[in-house]
Amino acid sequence: MGLRNLFDRIEPLFEKGGKYEKLFPIYEMVESFIYTPKTVTKNAPHVRSYVDMKRIMTYVVIATIPCIFFSWYNTGWQANSAIATLGAASETGWRIWLLKAFSIGLDPSSIFANMFHGALYFFPIYITTLVVGGIFEVIFATVRRHEVNEGFLVTSMLYTLILPASAPLWQVALGIIFGVVIGKEVFGGTGKNFLNPALTGRAFLYFAYPAQMSGDAIWTPVDGFSGATALSVSASQGYQDLAAAGITWMDAFLGFMQGSLGETSTLACLLGLVFLLATKIANWRLVVGCLAGMIGFSLLLNTIGSNTNPMFSMPWYWHLVVGGYAFGLVFMVTEPVSASHTNVGRYFYGALIGVMVVLIRVINPAFPEGMMLAILFANVFAPLIDYFVVQANIKRRMRRYG
Repeated sequence: MGLRNLFDRIEPLFEKGGKYEKLFPIYEMVESFIYTPKTVTKNAPHVRSYVDMKRIMTYVVIATIPCIFFSWYNTGWQANSAIATLGAASETGWRIWLLKAFSIGLDPSSIFANMFHGALYFFPIYITTLVVGGIFEVIFATVRRHEVNEGFLVTSMLYTLILPASAPLWQVALGIIFGVVIGKEVFGGTGKNFLNPALTGRAFLYFAYPAQMSGDAIWTPVDGFSGATALSVSASQGYQDLAAAGITWMDAFLGFMQGSLGETSTLACLLGLVFLLATKIANWRLVVGCLAGMIGFSLLLNTIGSNTNPMFSMPWYWHLVVGGYAFGLVFMVTEPVSASHTNVGRYFYGALIGVMVVLIRVINPAFPEGMMLAILFANVFAPLIDYFVVQANIKRRMRRYG
């Protein structure tokens, strides 16, 4: 109760006319993070629901936990394996010093060593994202005099998980600033943006700094080590050669391959999806639409075939487990703000993403990945999809009752 009394005692200082009136959004952010807001209604005639913004965002963060833990393990395992291959000359940097100082070691067969090493790459990126992005969230909230929304906690986590472990921290900061400001705040903040802020920041980095966001040398954060992702191998040689590169379908499903921090494990993503569907945070129509679009268009290209493009032959179950498809399906496609809001529109929105991701991967050789661009493309068309659905409903009702 002492903390509650403290908030009650200092609250007048932040209210209108108080000494720190301009800082009320910061006070409100801290108080609502610790306690339920006092403005919540308890009696009739108000309709109440257990689902609020804080609960939604908390559930999404919980859903990312399997991806977070696996990102630690896979990143550390990839780094420790590369160091074992390259030898002692690659053992440089403060992370290696810490691993040796605490006698953790660099053994790729040690789960703890892999987890600890991977966490040393995850946390600097996440802390940079949280601090820099949070500062700009607070600046906009203070200037506009609206509350600091919990939505940034989700944005910061998703943004971190879609970056490579070797991303320079200054680029991480630039990307989240671009995502928060251009992807969300210029449109009015949470709930008013039509682009996914995390993907907007990632897309900015992809086009502004391609050398640090693509290629074979960035996925395992060890100097001198180079290794292709499953998608780049498939694009150049065909998915049949993935076995020769040491990647089986089960490896790809479990996530033991190179890629962005949290995107490699389809299994971890599906565990998050089960949780989001069970709690009704994610809408299943978006998932069904995206899967149907991806599977249908993959089968079509498989039927057409190509003598010059090996990607035409990649079956849908490989598209599912390589690249960022599974992560995008679970955490980006189902994002409620930038997706379609009508039930019928959600099918079309999801299907558009499913078709576009395969189209970009197969037809456009410049982008072996495709999920990021497919989702951003669909974000732009989501309002138009909803418009046509609403107009169709109006015309149908006019024919029925007119």
